[in-house]
Amino acid sequence: MLGKGVLITDSKEKFLQQQGFKINYSNERLSNDALFIQPHVLLFEENIQYQKIDCFEWNGVKVFFKTDGDIPFDIFAAAFYLISRYEEYLPHELDMYGRYNHANSLAYKENFLQLPLINLWLKELTKINSVFNIQHSTFNFIPTYDIDIAYAYLHQPFFKNLFGFYSDLFKFNFEKFTERSNVYSGWKKDPYDTYDWLDALHQQYHLQPIYFFLCIIERGEYDKNILIRSKAIQKLYQSIADKYSVGIHPSWKSAVQMTDDREQMTEKKSLIKSEIGVLKEIIQQDIVSSRQHYLRFTLPDTYRQLIALGMKHEYSMGYGSINGFRASYALPFYWFDLQKNKTTELMVHPFCYMEANSFFEQKYSAEQAREELQHYHDIVKSVNGELITIFHNHFITEQPQWIEWRNMYADFLEKNYS
Repeated sequence: MLGKGVLITDSKEKFLQQQGFKINYSNERLSNDALFIQPHVLLFEENIQYQKIDCFEWNGVKVFFKTDGDIPFDIFAAAFYLISRYEEYLPHELDMYGRYNHANSLAYKENFLQLPLINLWLKELTKINSVFNIQHSTFNFIPTYDIDIAYAYLHQPFFKNLFGFYSDLFKFNFEKFTERSNVYSGWKKDPYDTYDWLDALHQQYHLQPIYFFLCIIERGEYDKNILIRSKAIQKLYQSIADKYSVGIHPSWKSAVQMTDDREQMTEKKSLIKSEIGVLKEIIQQDIVSSRQHYLRFTLPDTYRQLIALGMKHEYSMGYGSINGFRASYALPFYWFDLQKNKTTELMVHPFCYMEANSFFEQKYSAEQAREELQHYHDIVKSVNGELITIFHNHFITEQPQWIEWRNMYADFLEKNYS
């Protein structure tokens, strides 16, 4: 985190001879010309085990792993605990979708989930010495989109639309019946076809988005997209990939869970491999980026599987139940396999905002979501981080129930990027 040109030594003699800014990370104060950070035991342990954590404030921000040094905590151990997702390797409860429950996390319990806490710690350290200023990069905004259901009516199975017509009539849902009829007659575009509208926004504000495609080989309860063998889906995915960066959105059925046995994991690896293979064939590009459908992943198994499949960039690091900074960090980082005690080549890109969380989980209005999104934009910009948002094509339509959310997103872009 300290940048290039850093010399690390365990030699007391070399340390004392070294000129310039120095950090003494030991239990002994060696000199008065070095920043003394006294270690917590965490980074010297070999086992993953429960850690007693008591939070307190330092310069207005929460910290933990209290020690007696020039700063009152071990910033290295605390940052490692959060960014490695140490707590997710410990016994914990799962949510209704089999995911790590955000309510288990220290960030949620201590009310700093909405803050990129590690970045804020480093920002405080820049007041001691500019060497801690990791903001060599500038603030970056990456809008991303999950294509879970590409079209509401068009190209859907015939039986599904036929059932839909009768269901709308039976429920006296004449608005939806009319919408479905207008789409099939060609009078109106499919409501989920928001791709041209998004494209116009990207061109207007000079944005470089990333799209994640759900490539369904077999439909299921949570895998509702049109089958990937559909020529319409293939044409859509190819047209988007010709303009923007894309990645795989592994299906619900392929997600590795803690309860899976070896045979199940092998089957799921085979399914993801097939999904990646068919997408690669469609767009004629290597697939090196991914984000899990429903943000359903388990550490370390999911990330190990993705590495084995050739993934280089992973965009699932966030919650599917609440917005915030799951790893308490707002910049990309290489995933550290805690069980194997080794750094990997998988680059994790944490996100902090998803519109579905605002609506379904947090029960926000579009106006409240606008304020929430602006908060994340402003706090990430203040630390020169990387702001990654998630929107869905079927959430920003012109349908009455979604038009305010569509306008919210457009207004956010106009306010901050015009």
